[in-house]
Amino acid sequence: MASIYIETFGCQMNEADSRYIADRAVAAGYEIASDATRASVVVLNTCTVRDNAERRAYGRMSHFKALKVADPSLKLVVCGCLAEQDRDRMQKTVPYLDAVFGTSELVRLGDALAQWRPAFGDPTDETSELRALVQPLGGAADCVSDAYSHLRSFVTVQRGCSYYCTFCIVPHVRGRFDHRPMAEILGDARHAIAAGTRELTLVGQTVNAYRDPANGADFPDLLEAVASLEGLDRLTFLTSHPKDFTPKLARTLGTLPSLNPRLHLPVQSGSNPILRRMNRKYTVETYEAKIALFREHCPDWVLTTDLIVAFPGESEVDLEATLALCERMRFAQAFMFVYSPRRGTPAAHWEQISAEVGGERLRRLADVVNAGMRELHQSKVGSVMRALVQGPSRKDPSKLAAKTTENMTVVLPNPGLDEAALIVRPWLDVRIEGAHVWGLTGTLRGIAERFDAVAESVAAPSLDLIAAN
Repeated sequence: MASIYIETFGCQMNEADSRYIADRAVAAGYEIASDATRASVVVLNTCTVRDNAERRAYGRMSHFKALKVADPSLKLVVCGCLAEQDRDRMQKTVPYLDAVFGTSELVRLGDALAQWRPAFGDPTDETSELRALVQPLGGAADCVSDAYSHLRSFVTVQRGCSYYCTFCIVPHVRGRFDHRPMAEILGDARHAIAAGTRELTLVGQTVNAYRDPANGADFPDLLEAVASLEGLDRLTFLTSHPKDFTPKLARTLGTLPSLNPRLHLPVQSGSNPILRRMNRKYTVETYEAKIALFREHCPDWVLTTDLIVAFPGESEVDLEATLALCERMRFAQAFMFVYSPRRGTPAAHWEQISAEVGGERLRRLADVVNAGMRELHQSKVGSVMRALVQGPSRKDPSKLAAKTTENMTVVLPNPGLDEAALIVRPWLDVRIEGAHVWGLTGTLRGIAERFDAVAESVAAPSLDLIAAN
């Protein structure tokens, strides 16, 4: 049986693209493989937003070369942002690749999968033995599919970005804004809901800048349309830009009960001079005013963000301004980075701050942000929170991992529920007993099929004293 293995690096846009690739592959007759050594086609969906993601992608290409040596019939494919940026270089430095597809060529990739499918028969015993010798391949990124992956779906609403932040490579590899028609988005959403999705995420590089090319409907209009779909449990979206956070959007967020109570609004810096150098198109004062508007309409929501330190030209005064902003905002979560130069962006040509200084500034920022996260998580201890199961915890398979609607990670002992039971009733009622910077721990109290359904009680695991003795 032909099978495909997909590794995904980067943002939710890449995750959505990988889901599309997987859907096209299944439609063409492939199975989804959880192990690259058992696949007929291996796809590496790459990211180039940060240097670390780029290096990891090239490292994985080197690992996968061993599979091509063991079985030349295997197709090794690279797609995504790094493929768009490094297409010519990649084909020269990684000559064993079978194909390279840029960010706008997913349809061509799907067509290629269909064309290759008839050539894949059952592997010979000799080929299987050679592939087995390749293991282990090193740390892998997430595979696109597992038994729980259908519970969450991403629907792309736009591609590209037209804002050209001086640190960002996205407009150069994904192009300017290209908004999908609302009818197509709603069709994808209905398809995902029919397939069992409980939580739908609308994704775009600047999702709240969305405009329907057919009639000009804006992002609040799109949210209302998707939220009205029958069978939808929860709805969320990523990632927004402060420039496009409007009073209409704030009002809409406060009126749609199916929306997850979390706004991710990247601020990047708390210094106006740095925001100007970043070409972010807003000031700290504007950002704070929009957050005040957001909290007026959504008082029970949490706020998360992105932050960059050691951007070219950042002084100690600029850093202190960022720390002060974080103290005032008390972000529920922040994705924090030391600035990483990206080839082809203006900021890559400016004088850089040393890695040592950048690391020290990141530690100071993390101390401030983590204090707010710990405080928020501690406030949840003693409560019962509903969370959507993700599957077994990676660190301890005897435990379950889940995500609350605020995007908080919860880890809890599995009282003996099997995969089938959890897929049917994936909403977990968890009594929170421990708070950490990374998330929460607790015990399972109940499971429910739908978010708004009454949970079926789950008895706590009892200690077998006879076995213990």
